[in-house]
Formats: sequence, C-alpha cells, structure tokens
Amino acid sequence: MSDSIAASSLHHASAHPASVRRAAAFLMAASAALAQTAAPPKPATSKPAAKPSAAKSITMAQNGHCPEALPLLRAALPAVAARDERRSAEAALVRCAMQLDRIDEAVGALRTLNREFPGDPEVLSLSAHVYSDLSLRATQELMRTAPGSPQLRQLNAETLEAQGKWDDATREYRAALAKNPDLPGIHFRIGRLLLSRPGGRDNPAEARAEFEAELQVNPDDALSEYVLGELDSEAGHTDTALPRFQRATKLDASFTEAWLALGQALMRLDRGPEAIAPLNTAAKQQPDNPQTHFQLANAYRMVGRTEDAARELQLQKEASARAERMRDQVNRGLMETPGK
Repeated sequence: MSDSIAASSLHHASAHPASVRRAAAFLMAASAALAQTAAPPKPATSKPAAKPSAAKSITMAQNGHCPEALPLLRAALPAVAARDERRSAEAALVRCAMQLDRIDEAVGALRTLNREFPGDPEVLSLSAHVYSDLSLRATQELMRTAPGSPQLRQLNAETLEAQGKWDDATREYRAALAKNPDLPGIHFRIGRLLLSRPGGRDNPAEARAEFEAELQVNPDDALSEYVLGELDSEAGHTDTALPRFQRATKLDASFTEAWLALGQALMRLDRGPEAIAPLNTAAKQQPDNPQTHFQLANAYRMVGRTEDAARELQLQKEASARAERMRDQVNRGLMETPGK
C-alpha cells in the first residue's frame, strides 16, 4: 500500500511542479502513520512491589518498633505457611496490638492463634498474660471512673479472698452490700467464705443465712440452691436436700455436681431406678470424672443391672488412671529443673 501511495504522489508532483514540497510532506506523514500502526510502542513495565518479610517484621516487633511492625505483620501473615514462623508472627501481632491499645485486634489474633495451635504451651502462656493484662486494665479503668462503686469493692474482696485473707474479704463484701444491698452474688460469696473457715461446716447457720439471703436477691441462683442442699445432706436431712438439688439442675442443666448430688440423694432414699437418669447425665457431662461412673455403677447394681454396673466400674478405673497420669505429668513438669 505504501508503494502505491508513493507512486501516485510522484506522478502528481511531475504534472504539477509547484506541489513537490506538498508531496514530500505527505509522504513523510504517511510513512510515520504506517510505522505507528505496524509497531505500536510497548507499554512501560514496573516491578511488582516486594512483599513484606515476616521475619523482618517479627524482629522489628521484638526490638520495640511496633508502630512500624504492626502493618507489616498484617500484610505478611497471609503468605506465611511455615507453622513456627506463622505462630511467631501471629504472637508478635498480638503483642504489638496490645502495646498500641488495639484491643479488638489483639483478642481477634489471639483467638486465631488458639484455633490454629490448640494446646500449644507458648500460645496458652501468651493467652494467660493477655487476659491477665486485660483484667488489670479493666480494674484500673473501674478505679478511675467509679472509685467508690460496689463493683470495685467486690473486686477488692475477691482479691483478698484469693490471698486467703478471709476476714478482710468478708468486710469488703459487706461494704459492697452496704452500697447496693441487691448486688447479686455477694451473699453467696460471704456464705462460701464462712464455710471455708476452719470449723465453718460444723456450725453452718450463719453461712446458711447468707445463701438464703442470696436467693432472696437472686432466686435463680443454682449455686446457692446446691450448697443449701449439701448442708441439708450433711446434716442428714436428705428429704429436704432432694428438692434443692432438683431445683439446682432445673436452674442450670449443665451443673454436673448438682446432677451427681441428686442421684446420690435418690439412692439414699432407696429410689435407685430414679437415680440412674441424673447420674447418667453427670457421667455424660464429665466422662473423665471417676466419681460419676462410680456412683452410676452403684445405681445400676442397686437395680440388678450387673453388666451395666461392670461397664461403669471399668470406665471409673480408666478415668482414675487418666487422672493419675495427668497428676504425674504435672508433678514432673513442676519438678523439672529449668534449662534441662
């Protein structure tokens, strides 16, 4: 096509000498247009941005550069496949998020860690520290915003109770009640403290009054019903303990101890066939509890179901062996010398 255009243009130029310059300009423009059509310019290429290094981000976090490290950790994590590196990166993200007061992000990352590394000692240790820190922060915020509140008194009492300072804890609990007589759970805690004292169960009248007061404040408190049933049972009043245990299981269907106590109370009242259902519930809820299988075996034996009784005794034996192995592992772990 370019040859025909050039020939036509030259013929026109020879016939009309004045148009030679115009023909030459036309040829140059046509050649440039054809060159652009035949060989379009290649688009400019740029190198893809380098992905952030997880190892570098972890090091930055360990060196205290969390403001810079946190966005890099977020960007690097999706590409990390190696388990050890992924665990380290997620743990670094948790620590940096906590340091920067990004609580939601820290807790979310911690949940991911526990889901991806269940039972991992490092992850569990980090979880304990994070939740302990969150508890401390919430307490400090409560002290700042409501220094005279009954809730703060209750927290202080719980701390004293954990330290074994029962008299001081009781005073703090009563101070909380003075500010809010209808605060749920306080009467129960006072009653529990009274029973925890040396000889407290020998004279439980004061404690019983606290559990009954708790039920006045909170009629749906399964724990108070259960403890009152236990006190009745210890005093030999199984007939009055039974409805306490029944009500406790209705208030909290997951309350294994209440199901177990209900079954035992029914057996003491020679109502073995009725005891099997609650004891079965207890055994299903806590299959690793030897006591649930032992009591269920007794109930089966009471009604003549010897094979079922033998099966439950075998389950009790296996559960006891597992519990013993776990105690040994814990004791060995505590006795191990650091560094060995």
